[in-house]
Parts: sequence; C-alpha cells; structure tokens
Amino acid sequence: MACGITPYSRCVKWRFGCGQNWKLLFFVFYFNHMVSGHIRYSIPEEMKKGSLIGNVAQDLGLDLKRLRSGRARIVTGESIQYTELKTDKGILVVKERMDREQICGDATPCSFSFEVILENPMELHQITVEITDINDHSPTFKRNSINFEISEIANTGARFPLTSAEDPDVGVNGLREYVLTENENFVLKQNSNVDGKKYAEMVLQKPLDRETNPNLSLKLIAVDGGTPQRSGTVNIDITVLDVNDNAPIFNQSVYKAAVMENSPRDTYVTTVNASDADFGSNSIVTYYLSDLSNGLSDVFTVDEKSGVILITGSVDYEKDKKYELRIDAKDQGGLTDSSKVIIEVTDVNDNAPTISVMSFTSPLPEDSPSGTTIGIINVKDLDSGDNGQVNCRIERNAPFKIKSNLRNYYTLVTDTTLDRETVSEYNITVVATDAGMPPISTKRTFHLKVSDVNDNAPVFSQGVYNAFIAENNSPGVSVLTVSAEDPDENQNARISYILEHGNIGGSPVSEYVSINAETGVIHVVRSFDYEQIKQLIFVIKAQDGGSPPLSSNVTVNILIQDQNDNPPQVLYPVQTGGSLVAEMVPRSADVGYLVTKVVAVDVDSGQNAWLSYKLQKATDRALFEVGLQNGEIRTIRQVTDKDAVKQRLTVIVEDNGQPSRSATVIVNVAVADSFPEVLSEFTDFTHDKEYNDNLTFYLVLALAVVSFLFITCLVVIISVKIYRWRQSRILYHSNLPVIPYYPPRYSDTLGTGTLQHVYNYEVCRTTDSRKSDCKFGRAGSQNVLIMDPSSTGTMQRIQSEKSILDEPDSPLEVRCNTQSLYLFKHCFCEMKCISQ
Repeated sequence: MACGITPYSRCVKWRFGCGQNWKLLFFVFYFNHMVSGHIRYSIPEEMKKGSLIGNVAQDLGLDLKRLRSGRARIVTGESIQYTELKTDKGILVVKERMDREQICGDATPCSFSFEVILENPMELHQITVEITDINDHSPTFKRNSINFEISEIANTGARFPLTSAEDPDVGVNGLREYVLTENENFVLKQNSNVDGKKYAEMVLQKPLDRETNPNLSLKLIAVDGGTPQRSGTVNIDITVLDVNDNAPIFNQSVYKAAVMENSPRDTYVTTVNASDADFGSNSIVTYYLSDLSNGLSDVFTVDEKSGVILITGSVDYEKDKKYELRIDAKDQGGLTDSSKVIIEVTDVNDNAPTISVMSFTSPLPEDSPSGTTIGIINVKDLDSGDNGQVNCRIERNAPFKIKSNLRNYYTLVTDTTLDRETVSEYNITVVATDAGMPPISTKRTFHLKVSDVNDNAPVFSQGVYNAFIAENNSPGVSVLTVSAEDPDENQNARISYILEHGNIGGSPVSEYVSINAETGVIHVVRSFDYEQIKQLIFVIKAQDGGSPPLSSNVTVNILIQDQNDNPPQVLYPVQTGGSLVAEMVPRSADVGYLVTKVVAVDVDSGQNAWLSYKLQKATDRALFEVGLQNGEIRTIRQVTDKDAVKQRLTVIVEDNGQPSRSATVIVNVAVADSFPEVLSEFTDFTHDKEYNDNLTFYLVLALAVVSFLFITCLVVIISVKIYRWRQSRILYHSNLPVIPYYPPRYSDTLGTGTLQHVYNYEVCRTTDSRKSDCKFGRAGSQNVLIMDPSSTGTMQRIQSEKSILDEPDSPLEVRCNTQSLYLFKHCFCEMKCISQ
C-alpha cells in the first residue's frame, strides 16, 4: 500500500535503505527536473511470486495509457530484481522471493528502492519497498550438546554457564527466554548482556550421588516471542565423577543354568555378574572359583573379567546330572561377595536306534497274498524317556507295511499283491526314528526279489498280421514273421509258435504254409496261382512254457498278388484248324463301316488284364483299322473296285503287364457284294492250323489207320486189277458179247440243266459239335453264306439275326450239281450224299 508521496529531494535509499549508488545519483540529478514523486510500500517477507505489492498507476495518479505510451519500466542497480511492473494493469507484483534476513540481516527497518521511468515526456518516480519480519526462524544452538563432568562431592550453589542460542529474527520474533527441564539437582538462572542479549547459568542446589545417578541428561530450551512460537533445544550431559565407597554385590544369590550332555569345549553355560556402585578403577570386579578341591575346575571355568562360565571338560548326563559351583567377586579395594551357581545337565538324544534282523524271506512268489510276512526285526534305543521311544516306518511308497506286535519287535508284511512284471525286486528301507529333539534315525535296507509265476499269456505285437506274396512263388520262401512277447521270465516266457488247424479251400492249412516254432517265421509250402486262390487266412497260436501253459492267437492274412502269367485269350473270331470263317464287307461300305469285333479276355487281374488291340499285318493296311481299346475292325476309307476280294488281317492282342503278353488272331475279310464273286477265291484260300497236344495224338492215330487202309486198299486194287486183267484175257480170247453196266438209279435222260445227273447231299452236325475243333460263334447281324436249295446252283447271302451254327440241331442242306462246292469243308462231323 502507498504510505505517502514526497518530493524527490529526499535521500534515496537503495536495497538496505542506506547505500548510495553514485551512478544512479548521477542519473537522478540529471533528470531532477522531471521527477514527479516518491511511493513507499510495506510488505511481509516470503511472499509468493506474483503477489500484489501496490497499484502504481493509482498511487502515482497515472493513466494506464500513459504507462503503455511512456513505456514504463523499472530501473535498478542490483542483479536481482525482486519486483515487476505490470504496465497493462498498472500494478507492482513480486517477481522473486524476498528473505528479510538475507537482504538486511539484523538491520531494522529493512527496505530497498528503485525507480520507474516513463518516456515522452520523461518522468522518473522512486518507489521504496519495506520488508517486514515474520517468525520464520527458530532459535538454534551452535552445538548439539553441552557436556559437564562434576564430582559427586561438589558443593551446593556451584554455577555452570550454558551456551547461548541464536535467532536471526528481530523484534518480538527474536529470542525471549531459556527453559531447563525439571530435575532434582540443578536450577536455571537467566541474565542479560550490555547489548541486550540473554544468557543462562545452571546452579547446583542438591549434592550429586554417582551410585544413584552416575549420569544426568537435561535439556535447555530457547524460546522466541513470535506467533506461532518457535524454540530450539540443546542436550546437557552431566557425568558424575566417582569416589570408592562401595563393595561388589552379585545381582543374584543363586544362579541356575542347564547344559546339554556331550556339549563341546567352550560351550557357554551362564554369566555371573557382580556390580560395584563405584566408578572407574573402583568398580573393577574379578571372578574366580572358590573351591578347587572337588575337581569341578576340570569341567568348568569362569572368566575373571566377564564372569562367563564355560565348559572345559566332558559333561555326561549318565554320570552327573547336576553341578554346584561357588563363585567369588572382588574389587580393587579387596572387598568381596560370593554367589552359588547350580548347573543341571540335560539329556540329549545322542544314541541312534539299532535295527537287528530276526528273519527275512527272499525271493517271494509274486502271487503271494496281501499280508504275507517277509521279515521280523528288533529295534532298540539306548536313550531314555522320549529319546528312547522309537517309531518304525517304510521309506517311500513301497507295497509293504510294518506292524508292531511286541515291544521293540516289528513285522514286515506285504500291503498289496505283487507283480513281478511291473517290479521284479524291491529295496525296502526301514527307518527307525526316536522321539528325541532333534530326532535321530537309523535306516536299514532289505533287498527282496520277486519270483515269477506264469500269470501272463503271450501277447502279439499286432492284432492282425497282413502280408503279400506274388503268385508263382518258390516253395519254402518266408512270407513274414509273427512276434509275441511274454512279460514272464525263464521257462514261463519261452514262446512256441503253432499253426492252428484249419482248412483253406477244403485242404488243411498245413499244405499251404508252415511256421518255425521258435522264431515265428512263416514259410509257404507250395507255389500259389492267383487265378485259383487269392487269399490265405489262418490262425497262429503263441504258447509259453509255463505250467499250465498260457497262449494267445492272432490272425494272419496273406494276400496273393497277381502276376502277368496268362496271355490274352481270343473268344471271337474263333480260330479253327480246318474251317474257314470270313467276314463279308460290301463294296458300298462307307468310312467307319464295322467289319467285326475281336473279343478277348485275360484271366489275370488289375492292369495285367487291361487289353489293347493292334493291327499287326494286313493285306491292305490303308483299308482297315483296329480300335485300340474295344477291338473293333472298321474301314478307314471308302471301299473301291480295285480292292482285293481276299483281305487277311492279323490282329495282336496285348495286356498291360510287365512284361506284357499277347495273342494273335487272323481275321479273313471278303470284299464283295455277292457270294459267287468270292467263291472261287475262298476255295483255294489257305488256312492256318493250330494244333494242341490232344489233337496231335488223334492225328498220329488217324495217320496210322489211313496208312493201314491205304496199303490194304492198294493190295486189294492190285489184286482186283490182276483178277480183271486175267478175266479180260479170258473174255478176249472167248469172244463173248460185252453188256453195259449202269449204277443204281441211273437214268439216261436229256435234262435241261447243265449236268445230266443231279445228286442230293445232306450235311448234318451233332449236338456236341461245338466241343470239336470246329467252332463257330458268329455274332448277330453278320452275313452268312449258304447254298441256294434250287437246282440252279446259285448262291444267296441271307441276313440272319442268329447264326445258323447257334442251332446245333438244325440240319444244313446243300443241293449242288455233280461239281459240288464245299465252302465249309472239314467242319462237320457227318456228311451223306444221296443221288437223285
């Protein structure tokens, strides 16, 4: 707030109110005629930044526009600017924290000055800011503590000066008084120096007693007069000096202690303590054993200075359960005191239990029932009380348990049924533990073997065995090996493999396969033909050597794999030894005309039975083609008059096996529109002959018969010739008339036909003619050539839905002239010619 406006002729105070800055004075006097006024503000210290000090524009009577147009600013000669002028509001605010004790120290009042300058026209205004003190400091002592050493025989009224406290605050906020904590021996007296500073003294009003209070701790408190009130404290430590006027005294008349037996040397027992109320050398006490004749000095010792009793010998509870010691304490003046120490020996668990075996059974059959006794043991502990109480158990999760029947006797029995295949032997660890603290345990391990019992049947590694073997195999070759395992041991685990009785296709299985009884290797006995048998299914039994024996069965499935061992068989057209079959193609046939179809089969399977057809040879390869997959023979161009009547095609049929097999069939094709056109061509047509073993036998037999008949006929003819020759000679010489001879039914007539004699030929087939070497199987819608039954002797082509040869019981009649033409010769079982 403003406290007044005065002319600038007054002394300008800067910072602490009394310093002169000659540069600032020069500047001020230079512009003396422009000075307007002087403002003084009073604020407390430690104000926050931005706090309002005063409204400069209002106090100086300036307009805010003037402050802005005159570019009002603060001019100070110090490095720190504590205030800031807000020209937009015309106020003066705190810029930096103001600490009165830092700016002015002990000086009062505390203020600093600066100038506010305006331009156009130039104006200079002085502003003084006074900083008032607040109680922001507590009284403090230069030392943390004050130490005194006073004899316990000091006189009453003795004075002891105390250290003064310092408080940087001034006025009522400064140091006001001292206070001493309450005590029985000292009082506080306060005084003031010439400069007004206060100090205090401590006066002894009651004699000291070191034995009662060897040390006194007091506090001196300095208090200021501010609000809130602040204070400072210093400790006063008083040591009372001793005078030797007291004898040592034990703090206990009887000491009791306990030690464990077998404690090692230098084991701590207890500590005796005798105190002397005196101090220093007067209070030094020494300890010793008063009676050395009973031998306790060999077992215990006491430290002269500390009074600590230690063990130096062997302490055995079984020998001495209690010890009594007499200890004396003596100070430097020869004054003594005596005390008793009773030491009780505590029994310790220093003996481990012992395990003795009375009986033990090993090995043990695995089928032994639960609860079977396998051993009896005896357990003892030499200790007494709880240390001699023993508890037995079996370590880990073993299928055994231990029972206590009599004192110190235990029975070891099975807890469950044993299985040797799971665990064949056990290490049974019996742990005997006493009840001491800490407990002592003893372990003993019993090795138990489990003997085998034939309780497991052999088990095959597979549920079903599958194997493959190619047909036409060599007898005796191995197919597969069956394997079974028996978890039993020795003879119980010895496995024999047996071929179970059974039939395959009505024959015993032993005629097909055999098995090695020891190794389980399965051999085939014979060579297999896939076309006859495709699979073998039989049973193998695995039997162990136990008593009684145990067994298990497994099914073996052997699959016969096909091989390409059969060539294709041609079903159509049928190849005969002496007959001629021809397919007729009209000359008007278009491209793609179906001539015939080669039909073949392969008894193999899979890809071995996949057939393909190829044209191997042909009279004219440019006229016909064969379907690769279906065997159809078709024309590949238009038939012309230039094409030969006789066409001979050789078709090869191959399967897809590795290596492939094939069959060949010959197809005769007649390219003509009528039968007479091809008649002369086919009479001289050569035929291929295929013979087999059965036909050869009959041919040889027929040759022998024909040869015999030929020779007989030859002999007869020669005889007849000779006979006729002789008769002719007789007739010739006898001159008898010659009478003509005509055969039966002979008629010498003149017919209108070409021939004078007509003959009727009847040809028949037997019902079993299909089984002979002459086979016909013409498909439907095929051209069949027969003779015309009229006497003209012409040939006709008859379209029939069914082959004539498919009706074995229907006769085939052929009427012809004496120049008879046989197209299907050698193909019938009987032929009869009747003359008409």
